[in-house]
Amino acid sequence: MILSWVDKFTLLDFPGKTAATVFTGGCNMRCRFCHNPEFVLPERLSEMKNDFIPEFAFFKFLDSRKGFLDGIVVCGGEPTVHNDLPEFLREIKNRGFLVKLDTNGNRPDIVRRVIAEGLADYFAVDVKHSPAKYETLCGTGASFEKTVESARLIIESGIDHEFRTTVARGEHTSEDIEEIARALSGVRRHFLQNYRPGNVLDETFRGSPFESRELEAFAKTFLEAGIPCFMRN
Repeated sequence: MILSWVDKFTLLDFPGKTAATVFTGGCNMRCRFCHNPEFVLPERLSEMKNDFIPEFAFFKFLDSRKGFLDGIVVCGGEPTVHNDLPEFLREIKNRGFLVKLDTNGNRPDIVRRVIAEGLADYFAVDVKHSPAKYETLCGTGASFEKTVESARLIIESGIDHEFRTTVARGEHTSEDIEEIARALSGVRRHFLQNYRPGNVLDETFRGSPFESRELEAFAKTFLEAGIPCFMRN
């Protein structure tokens, strides 16, 4: 497991819990507007390899936080690219911490195993785009269908969860939002996150933020599909 960074305390990333966040290196997508290219691109990861956190050091840190933290957020990059993710999550659970797993859902085989073995207490799944535009935004091999398969597994498991879509003007349309909402029926809550320009993986990406009224219209689409929807502007 490549551990590239640890945020030692957060009240925001695990709903209702005190937590630390661990970032894994590597990803199976190349989202053009990704704000963490240093955790995604192999050449950027190679530059950081001397700063990777050994697993034993991470678990020593966890042992020092027993009774202080409720849970651990595991995000990336994309954690499910690591086949040993279930073993890593089990070590966290064995130390008495809750686990929130952030994923793009493109490895439903790993999601299925995590659910079957009771290794996550909360899922956060990023749904990037509508089916026809998934690979255009996220790179070859990115799959809307696999993300929806993971969504079904999570919904049917009864494990608490949220789904998220970052939207950018010039990239997402009302028709895209309608397609996403139709595919995610049964989701407990969905967050619309407004794109913010900054350091991104693809320097040619020219998306821009939506106005609040436009986000509200997108949120209404989810609400009409029976999905509670919230905005993060």
